Amino acid sequence: MQRATARASALEALIELLSSMRFAISLLTVLSIASVIGAVIQQNEPANAYLNQFGQFWEPVFASMGLYTIYAANWFLAILAFLVLSTMLCIVRQSVPMLREMRGFRERARETSLRLFTRHASLAPALPPEARRGAVVAYLAGAGFRFRIDERENSALIAARQGVAGRIGYFLAHAAIVLICMGGLLDGNLPLALQIKLDGKAPTSGDQPLAHIPASARLDPDSWSYHGNVYIPEGGGTDFAVLNVGDGILLQSLPFKIALKRFHIDYYTSGMPRRYASDLVITDNDSGRSFERTIEVNKPLEYRGVTLFQSSFDDGGSILRFALHDLVPSARPPHPLDGEVGARLPLAGIGYDYTLEITGFRPINVENIAPPGGGGQFGGFFGNGTQTQAGKNLRNLGPVYTFKLRDTAGQAREFSNYMLPLEIKGRKYLASGVRASQAEAFHYLRIPLDGDDKADTWFAIRQIFFDPGRRAALAERFTARSLDASDESGLRERLKETAENTLALFARGGLAAISDFIENTAFTERPASEEDRQRAGAAFIQILQGLVWDAWMSAREASGQDALEIGDEHAPFIRDALFALVESLQYGAPFYLQLTDYKHRQATILQAARAPGKPLVYTGSLLLALGVFAMLYIRERRLFVLLKDDEALVAMSSNRKTIDADETFARHCAGLAAVLGTAHTDSQESP
Repeated sequence: MQRATARASALEALIELLSSMRFAISLLTVLSIASVIGAVIQQNEPANAYLNQFGQFWEPVFASMGLYTIYAANWFLAILAFLVLSTMLCIVRQSVPMLREMRGFRERARETSLRLFTRHASLAPALPPEARRGAVVAYLAGAGFRFRIDERENSALIAARQGVAGRIGYFLAHAAIVLICMGGLLDGNLPLALQIKLDGKAPTSGDQPLAHIPASARLDPDSWSYHGNVYIPEGGGTDFAVLNVGDGILLQSLPFKIALKRFHIDYYTSGMPRRYASDLVITDNDSGRSFERTIEVNKPLEYRGVTLFQSSFDDGGSILRFALHDLVPSARPPHPLDGEVGARLPLAGIGYDYTLEITGFRPINVENIAPPGGGGQFGGFFGNGTQTQAGKNLRNLGPVYTFKLRDTAGQAREFSNYMLPLEIKGRKYLASGVRASQAEAFHYLRIPLDGDDKADTWFAIRQIFFDPGRRAALAERFTARSLDASDESGLRERLKETAENTLALFARGGLAAISDFIENTAFTERPASEEDRQRAGAAFIQILQGLVWDAWMSAREASGQDALEIGDEHAPFIRDALFALVESLQYGAPFYLQLTDYKHRQATILQAARAPGKPLVYTGSLLLALGVFAMLYIRERRLFVLLKDDEALVAMSSNRKTIDADETFARHCAGLAAVLGTAHTDSQESP
């Protein structure tokens, strides 16, 4: 018996907690904080984007907390469910006493209680006793009160009420919270999680052809709710959406097929997209009926319970034409190569154990080229000469294409190349960014253009510079130009040997190898001072620049061009060519892929959403507005008039303390005094 009583007490305590105001407010506070986090952290981004933003330590911590898909996180949905339960319990607990209060008139109130009201007044009626009740009843009816009369010995209490409908706002507001939260649960991750568990579905890897997606990763068209992305190239079509679930995907079949006739995009003068829209053809899978519709941002299409939103756009498989420049010593000309965005091209046939994966192409590419501190990713690339305003300098840099080179071990490097030359401080360069993973920033190779705006000169210089079979001839040419024929042969041999060793050191490790040589080998007889090291470094740089010049002249002779007179006007190109040679040693690819032509093909990215909870959310929002309006603007008033032989006692109560309550009470007292033909004899009002 005691155990049953204890269980009942525990259950009552639990219900008391769940239905309490403090519990609901705590849940709402947590939901508000979570919503702020969801607004600050962009949701449903690729994992690598979060890794770049938060680092290797915090990214998995935030991922385990579900902060990247916070509105579909289990704990967020659990809080919504508890809020629904708490609100429903609160409605159940409060409905009976509140309905009783709304129906009651409190006509049994005692005189002593009425005199204790904050607002009460005593009137001395001049009307005869038999006329008083009719006068009071007529006044109350005219003022919009409903009333009930309690006959007592030597007195009568007229209990009136007005505005009790305002209490309905309580039910409307709480019902609104229930509907909105239930709509969130229906449109959240809960139905999908139940479908995965009950129907035996399992996400699969997205890095595979769609034809290889197993049936266990495909959802039927009648799925309860979902939010997925639809990718369609121009001229293509599809009847499924891709749902991102954790690190995998599910394919959601749609009840209709979507075909893209044409994609429209307009740009601002800065190159930023101004408007983009999709001309779609929708074909019903059941009836076969087709119709055309154009959708754009903020102008969605809703059909058969599925809403299509214009989300973004991407490349639809553009045809790219390349010229492959060997960076290893080779005598062959640039090799032509064609590929489509999204294709994988084995390069074993042209002598490289790599697979070329063309991953993207954008014909218009607006970048922030602000200097360091201004927020631009090209700050170090363009140098401090770029002037900006408000930390930004947006410029259309022309077509950009991205690709990966994957070796036989499966390791890949990512490249981002620009088709058009970039002008930096008056000089023009071909730019190629490279990184080993998406967690890194791009490091750029800057290939300088010659006076004819061509990069072929630098490629020819590099072929000569790093060809072991041509080092002796290049060193001989450098020595012959640097020393007169009358110089003693011993000096000529030493300079030639130094030039050859410099070429070998540079080919092995760039300037770092030369620096190590200066530090560890050049000064063996005595310790080197800082001045000695700087002087030696400057000497090696002069030798390298001279070798670049001679390699340039050798390339011109080989192509049938006349030699140039050495002068200061060629110094910038020599310096840029040497820096590019240094950068090319860390490039990570045995060739440079230059885009020469392209045929652009657009693709649209739509969001397909089925949200059965949307009507509940809309209904709940309407009820919430009505409930708040009722609670704020429908004021409950209870007016009591106790008629005695020599007195009329007037008292008023209100469910909320408002500024106009005193004015209302005074107005009703004056009205009753007027109909009773008397004035106040005693009153008590709140300040």
